[in-house]
Amino acid sequence: MKTQHIGILHPGAMGISIAASAQNSGHQVYWASEGRGSTTQERAAKFGLRDVRTLAALCAECPILISVCPPHVAEDVARSVRETGFNGLYVDANAISPERTIRIGQAMADAGISFVDGGIIGEPAWKPGSTWLYLAGLRAAEIAGCFSAGPLETNVLGATIGKASALKMCFAAYTKGSVALLCAILGTAENLGVREALFQQWRRDDPDFPDSVSKRIRNVTGKAWRFVGEMEEISSTFRDAGLPGEFHAAAAAIYRRLAQFKDAQAAPSLEDVLSALLQTENELNAG
Repeated sequence: MKTQHIGILHPGAMGISIAASAQNSGHQVYWASEGRGSTTQERAAKFGLRDVRTLAALCAECPILISVCPPHVAEDVARSVRETGFNGLYVDANAISPERTIRIGQAMADAGISFVDGGIIGEPAWKPGSTWLYLAGLRAAEIAGCFSAGPLETNVLGATIGKASALKMCFAAYTKGSVALLCAILGTAENLGVREALFQQWRRDDPDFPDSVSKRIRNVTGKAWRFVGEMEEISSTFRDAGLPGEFHAAAAAIYRRLAQFKDAQAAPSLEDVLSALLQTENELNAG
């Protein structure tokens, strides 16, 4: 494949690893620094992304744009791209429901923009075999080719928009949804005064399980703010598929209680996590 100019919207922890894989495959990666924070600017500079300052300049420079942003702004980002007059290939790799993906894809198509549906599974892609970008759409194979050298892995699911997003939603429904369930269980046990008794019972089945649960709960806190929107998208996906969405709506509420740990330098203690989980709605709204 010839060298491509690829724009990344926006190079956060995941986006920068996607950018690095594209660079590793011989492509030039660009971004727009206007309106972005100092942390993002430092991250982009560290990996040598080419800064064209504005979104309009990015859309003019790059025939391929990849959107990796929080779920709640996915449509706004796509709309901003359309408003520049962009007419290239747009990849939505956000954790959004298939329905939203299809809606964005149709809006892009109406504006003369090619569209590929993407779903990322795994942590930021720094080692082979750990992170997968699933793709769907008529030009999905073209995007897969942009990462041929890895370490990001790719898998094309066909031409139907929504398939990659659907897989992402189903996968995260368990991986992130199960941690939210553990948070709810432990918070309830703490409030009712049976946490230690619960741990003791768990140890009868698996001596290491209580420590494993505590570690999973503490380690998820720094990312909980990002999972709120993702759980809401999964809830919507389930409802659209004819299944109850209430479980993951509750998971979103659990992660919302942990969002206060967003910028923590280290994982909080279990006691601090439980305290956050047991906040009242009034306390959350006041915060």
